[in-house]
Amino acid sequence: MFLAKVVGNVWATVKDPKLEAQRLLIVQPVTPEGAPTGRRIVVTDCVGTGAGELVYCCRGKESSFPYLPQEVVTDTCIVAIVDELHIKRTQPGAILC
Repeated sequence: MFLAKVVGNVWATVKDPKLEAQRLLIVQPVTPEGAPTGRRIVVTDCVGTGAGELVYCCRGKESSFPYLPQEVVTDTCIVAIVDELHIKRTQPGAILC
C-alpha cells in the first residue's frame, strides 16, 4: 500500500470487458511529506477520486477485493481518499503515520 496523488485519467476505446464500467486514473506515488517518488502508475478507482487528490492505493491481488463479488482485472486500485495526514518523527529517518 502506498500514498499517491491523482495526476490524470486514461481514456480507452477498447479494454477488457471486465473493466467496462471502471475508471482508470494515473497516479504519482508520493512520500508522506508529499514529494514524488517512483514512476507514475495507471490504477482503477473504486472510491470516486478527483484530480489532484491525495489517495491511498493497494497493489496485487488485494486490489480487486473492493469490487467483489464482481471480478475486475486490476493490479493497483485506489482504496481511500486521504483527508488528513499527521506525521510524527520518532527517530531521524523514521516516520509513523
